[in-house]
Amino acid sequence: MHPAVRFVFVLHDHQPVGNFHGVVEDAYQKSYLPFLDLLQQHPAIRIALHTSGPLAEWLESNHPEYLDRLASLAAAKQIEIVGGGFSEPILAMLPSRDRIGQIRQYNHWLEQRLQTTVTGMWVAERVWDSSMTADLATAGVEWTILDDFHFKAAGLPNEELDRYWITESDGRTIGVFPGSEHLRYVIPFASPDETIEHLRFLASRRQGALAVFSDDGEKFGVWPGTHKTCFQDGWLQRFFGLLEANQDWMTMALPSDVIRSDPPGGTIWLPECSYREMTEWALQPEQQVACVKARQNAKSDPTQSLLVPFVRGGSWKNFRYRYPEANEMYARMMVVSNRLARLSEQSITDKTAYQQAATSLYRGQCNCAYWHGAFGGIYLPHLRNAVYKELITAENALDLAEGRPATWVEAVSSDYDFDSKTEVRLSNEHIDLWLAPSVGGMLYEFDLRKQRHNLLATLDRRQEAYHDQVLVGPGEARSIIDPSQLATFKHEGLAEKIQYDEYRRKSCIDHFFDVDASAADIASGRALERGDFATGSYEASIRRNPDRMQVLLSRKGNVWGIPLTLSKAITLSAGSDTVELGYRLEDLPDNFCQHLAIEFNFSGLPSRTTGRCFRNKDGLDLGHLGTHLDLKETSHLSLEDNWLNIQATLDCSVASNGGHAGMWTFPIESVSQSEGGFELIHQSTVVMPHWIVTPDASGCWQVVIKLSVTGLAEATESLDQAKKISAGI
Repeated sequence: MHPAVRFVFVLHDHQPVGNFHGVVEDAYQKSYLPFLDLLQQHPAIRIALHTSGPLAEWLESNHPEYLDRLASLAAAKQIEIVGGGFSEPILAMLPSRDRIGQIRQYNHWLEQRLQTTVTGMWVAERVWDSSMTADLATAGVEWTILDDFHFKAAGLPNEELDRYWITESDGRTIGVFPGSEHLRYVIPFASPDETIEHLRFLASRRQGALAVFSDDGEKFGVWPGTHKTCFQDGWLQRFFGLLEANQDWMTMALPSDVIRSDPPGGTIWLPECSYREMTEWALQPEQQVACVKARQNAKSDPTQSLLVPFVRGGSWKNFRYRYPEANEMYARMMVVSNRLARLSEQSITDKTAYQQAATSLYRGQCNCAYWHGAFGGIYLPHLRNAVYKELITAENALDLAEGRPATWVEAVSSDYDFDSKTEVRLSNEHIDLWLAPSVGGMLYEFDLRKQRHNLLATLDRRQEAYHDQVLVGPGEARSIIDPSQLATFKHEGLAEKIQYDEYRRKSCIDHFFDVDASAADIASGRALERGDFATGSYEASIRRNPDRMQVLLSRKGNVWGIPLTLSKAITLSAGSDTVELGYRLEDLPDNFCQHLAIEFNFSGLPSRTTGRCFRNKDGLDLGHLGTHLDLKETSHLSLEDNWLNIQATLDCSVASNGGHAGMWTFPIESVSQSEGGFELIHQSTVVMPHWIVTPDASGCWQVVIKLSVTGLAEATESLDQAKKISAGI
């Protein structure tokens, strides 16, 4: 007979693709290593452990002895190794082929490296869609763990959540364990005795009851204050001791043992769901607040208490609605995934490159940069950059796999971002440009193939529910991790830094401001938009030549009610690292005098960092990339990043009837939250050439802007050559 209660303890250790080595090493020293050390001192404590693929690969490179220890513990049946998607993707956002591929690839890696059998998997962020069931079963998964929140949303009462269940789709089934939200909140934040008392309660209710704790391993040492609590103050030692001391009525069980020995509670079909907080974060700020209040009100009202399980937020997929940047990454990922799927074995000329493309695609599906909640997520530029780096790497590898020529240029159009409107892709072997004619004719992605970097992995500043806490200020705001504690403010004056964007922070954004608008007005957002071009829809056409492609965008709009036509031609040649942008304003009345500013954003080039600066035509350092500049009569400006080996240069010709451009620069900085508190994050650098536009005799005005992006070595060679020519050498 089973003991009164069995305790299933499941940890999920994760680090995202692209996280800093020092951050991961710190987590290893503060959490992963001391937890394993303590576990080995308590052989009666049995756990299931999921280590995400990016972390497992890091451990293999930096601490292979840790993986050796896991293999020994798995052989001794003290640890059960839990699989998952290799790069920790949100499976619900992937096509079936990639779900299955991710799971199979990681299970194979784990079984080979740790010499164990993997039967279960961790579902990233417990984001569930019932259509996943058949794919998981096809990939060889026998069981997984979700939250009890999922089961309650399906209508099961608390009394039936002390066992595992079966779920089904397309005639395929897997076992599903309900993880306890109560245990997730008390471990390790309340006394260890509270967990023991909860287990006693379950034992008193039903002989052989099952209790499942499943949560992040980082809460044992990495989350604020938890290293001291768990290891220095001895919380985890006491917890393990209590579990051992109560083995007469409670034992620890591994999930696969439960699956083999117990019948399920029945078959249940779970709704699209995640853990409670995630469903709230997926909503818009006002809806988040309303959802939380509705749950609180229902809990406190006896007449509505039965409704509490059915009061939940939105779908995880709608993070792509909340953050268009997430949808841009998703759409870019789908382009790579579809291209990979279209390749037949006969069409592959380089199989090694093909495998590299598949590996990089999977890494580009790592979930962390696609959403935001209590952790930095999409707000962290290095995570967005890491996703794009992998996706660009995959595209480069696919070029090799297909045997593409060394020099080429193409322009193609499609509905790339799934909004029913057409986008245009203009590319050569150096540069990949993505344009959205229907949204201000903006350039929304600018990939550098050699550096594997997207210069437009930007993030707009938008309202967040927690901004109310920022406005309350230090000494009053509460921690997202532990509401009983005060929140940490990592920077001063955050309340004054909250600012929201009314348009996308991308490039080729066409503004008309008042003639006397100042640099300070523009940077602060006080300057009013006097035209309808920044967000208006442009007509697009493509002009094709064998070695030169041009996308022509045109809009009939108005400025201060004055009708005019604005056209911009984006031209790219095979073999070139320069994009030519030709602007032309037509149908201008004789007395037309307006202030045109063309916005460019550059992301992934951090401010206040050595080796990253503005330079003028003479190579003079004008300050770091967060500097506010108001340059008069300036037609040339470079942004330099020694770390990424990038020099991006804007060079404006003398405009007809407008003289040299002035240039404004300023940073885009967001106020966001993470588990460590509230912080200010540099998202992009704005460079905005601007002119006072007056028409020529034909009612026209025009200018040509050349945007070239080279490696710094190439830029230095070009500058040296120019000096030699100038000196007559």
